[in-house]
Order: sequence, then C-alpha cells, then structure tokens
Amino acid sequence: MERLRFFSTSDESSVLTLSIATTLVIALIGILFGLISGSFSIVFDGVYSLVDASMSALALAVVRLITSYAVNVDLPRKWRERFTMGFWHLEPMVLGLNSTLLVGVAVYALINGVTNLLSGGHELRFGPALVYAVLTVSACVAMAVFESRANRRIHSDFVRLDIKSWIMSAGITAALLIAFSVGYAIQGTAWEHLTPYVDPAALVVVCAVIIPIPLAEIRQALMDVLLVAPADLKQHVDAVAKRFVERYAFEYYRAYVAKVGRSREIELYFVVPPDMPPKRIAEWDAIRDEIGRAIGGDESHRWLTIMFTSDPEWAE
Repeated sequence: MERLRFFSTSDESSVLTLSIATTLVIALIGILFGLISGSFSIVFDGVYSLVDASMSALALAVVRLITSYAVNVDLPRKWRERFTMGFWHLEPMVLGLNSTLLVGVAVYALINGVTNLLSGGHELRFGPALVYAVLTVSACVAMAVFESRANRRIHSDFVRLDIKSWIMSAGITAALLIAFSVGYAIQGTAWEHLTPYVDPAALVVVCAVIIPIPLAEIRQALMDVLLVAPADLKQHVDAVAKRFVERYAFEYYRAYVAKVGRSREIELYFVVPPDMPPKRIAEWDAIRDEIGRAIGGDESHRWLTIMFTSDPEWAE
C-alpha cells in the first residue's frame, strides 16, 4: 500500500511525523501509568520517549530543510543565499545531539535506580504496570516493523535511527514486562519480600543495556562533523578516477571525499600534461558528465566538483 490515510510510506517526513505522534502518545501514557503504578522505570520509559519525540521533531525540521534545498522548492530566498552549501551539515549535528541526550537520560535514570536499590526499593502496583508494558511493547514492535519496511525505499539515516529507537523502546519495555511478571508471580510466596526491588532492579538493568547503543550514533555523527573520509566512498572514487586518468592520459589525480549526513562531498582534481592538445569547454564538460555518471549516487544529495589543471598546486 503506497499511501496510508494522510501520509505516504515512501516519504521521509510522513514516516517521521507518524513516529513523533505515536511516541508522544506512548510517552504520555507511560508517565500516567508510571504515576498510577508507582513505577520509576515506567516513568523513565515515558520521559525517554518524550526526549526521543522532541529530537524526532527537530530531525523532521532538518529533513524538510534538506529536501527543500535539494529539490529547489519551498525555501526562502534569504535562506538559500545565506546557506549556499545546503543544510546537510545539520543532519549529523541533530543525530549526535539526539544520541547524547538519550545517553544522558539513561545515565541519570541508572543512578536513580542504583540509589533506590540501596535504599530498599519501593512498592509497586503490578496490575497497571503489566497493562502498560503489554500495550507499549506491541506498539513499539509495530512501529519498528512499519518503519523498517518504509526505509527500504527511503534509505534515510533519520528513519534508520528512529527504527533503532523503537527497537530500543521495545527492548526496554519487554524487559520491564518480564520483571513485572516475575514480581507479580512471587506475590504471596516466600519471595514476596523481594518485590520492592523489582522496579529499581529492572530500571538499572535496562539502563545498563541501552546506554552503549546510542554511542555508535555519536561516533558516526562526530565522523561526519569532522569530515572523516568513508573508506568505501574513497575507494569507489579512486577507482573511477584511475580509469579516467588512464583513458585520457592525465598525469594523476587527487580525490577529496567526505560524508555529511546523507550528502556525499566529492572533489576531484585531474592534473593534465601541460602540452596536452587544447579541448573546447564543451569537451571538458562532457568528460565531467562521464565522471559524474561513473561515480553515481543520489545527485540531489551529492556535491561534486571536478577540476582539470596543469598546475599541481591546484590539486594539492
């Protein structure tokens, strides 16, 4: 099904909008059920979802800016004049901020969970807690599956991160569901004295597991911000450039590449022999077109510069 009510499964903004709305609903339900059941771990789950939703809203704004610039529509002239290099640089910044905030929330909750454990735990109403856990796991799994299918067409880093967030949320709540089920089962048994520790122990375990997950996103965002050349992109561009050096008898080339969010920044300098017979501008442009087609990729998110010179200083 290409369209589902008011949004398209092939549109990044529509998918993120649905995700934000669903996350907000789950967050509010989580905080409400957490207060009713007396569960700090459920309240944490709700707060975690609120942070995630706020970052997803920011990501959605960035997506619209990037898309507007790429397709040359719906962007004020003043913005286009001030951001002549586009808005791709905002993507890794938002991804890094999102992941950093999620780590910060989880670390804070981990400290509170440990403190609660050391102070003897607290009583918990298992009925509302179990209802919340079942409903939330179902919703998180459904959203993760839906976005995974949609991203097969979209190929968005933001949607990919959002899928990870839904999987993380499902894992968090599934762990809570198991803990609450165990706590509910041991009521009225010889192990009932352990029930006050169920909620803080679950919180500690969940936080310890999820804290490392956003660290990979922080690392990737830093690599993008620092313009670290992706090895696969560099190898591909080198292979293309070498073919053209051999085909047109250039002396050598220099390639400079970087990945900035969804964009690919590529600069190619071909050093030609000083005594090479002159070519018309149209002929050089035709060679550029050949190189561009050989490099490939999404042209709307590719910044490609190709220069021919006989002066090596321009290439270094």
